[in-house]
Amino acid sequence: MKGRIISVFKNLYRVSIENKEINAPITGNMIKGANFPVVGDYVEISHEGQIIEIYPRKTILSRKAAGKEIKEQPIVSNVDFIFIVTSLNKDFNLSRLERYLTMVYESGATPCFILTKADLDDGVEEKAASLEEIAFGIPIHVISSYEDKGIDEIKGYLKDEKTIGLIGSSGVGKSTLINKLLENEIIKTKEIRTIDDKGKHTTTRREMFKVGDGYIIDTPGMREIQMWSGDTSSSFEDVETLANLCRFSNCTHGNEPGCAIKKAIETGDLKEVRLTSYLKLKREIKNMENKINHGHKFAEKEKIKTMMGSLDRRKKMKNK
Repeated sequence: MKGRIISVFKNLYRVSIENKEINAPITGNMIKGANFPVVGDYVEISHEGQIIEIYPRKTILSRKAAGKEIKEQPIVSNVDFIFIVTSLNKDFNLSRLERYLTMVYESGATPCFILTKADLDDGVEEKAASLEEIAFGIPIHVISSYEDKGIDEIKGYLKDEKTIGLIGSSGVGKSTLINKLLENEIIKTKEIRTIDDKGKHTTTRREMFKVGDGYIIDTPGMREIQMWSGDTSSSFEDVETLANLCRFSNCTHGNEPGCAIKKAIETGDLKEVRLTSYLKLKREIKNMENKINHGHKFAEKEKIKTMMGSLDRRKKMKNK
């Protein structure tokens, strides 16, 4: 039987299957192989009610797992759209939105920007305009759950069994938006703190909800965005287009002659902060790739050592 993961509780999974919901564990082999489902996964359920297989994912949003271990942390899968949600108060940060956008492009899903709490900020048009400079045609929706502004626009995505994933910092209004779409206070939310203008973080796990003819996934706020991999060719299309015009193919965009990026900054066609974000993100992604490759090589060496050790033991046994 085929089902879909709608929430996760450690090694127990809530699965929607044949118009009902069940709790299902995974097999010991899946645990041993660290093959854990995530919300949005389609899975095969045995007659005993156990998850025995994860079907191939059409999209997967991942980041580096917290801590020192070099490990991928899948967040959600099989989503058609990922809404990058930020509030129009002190949470609004273009550099952070650039990082989110890079993650989303890598996932294979279609990105959208959602600017929340429009009723609490007077600089809506200015911030939306600054976002358009990095969005390059990506839809930007300005909403206010309190005033019902822009909610109908969001409902337009929830059709034809499409799935939406929400990502963003804590307290930006993701859960409030879902409650508004569900027309019910399903998810507990808290008031904004007046000290720092941020909402209190309440979502503690990823969970999928049926809304209209589609699905929407709430996720806990990300305190840090550690890249696992990323597609800067889409999120920094303007910078990479200019980089292709540089005189030297290995231009570092520093003091080299014929640097198209530096020229664009001088003429005001590109903001220097945009270049800074691009270079920082490229370094971070490259560094992560090197660590992943190093980890793979180390694992292969350990595998070979184990194999050679087994052969040596067999030879010694034969010679006895």
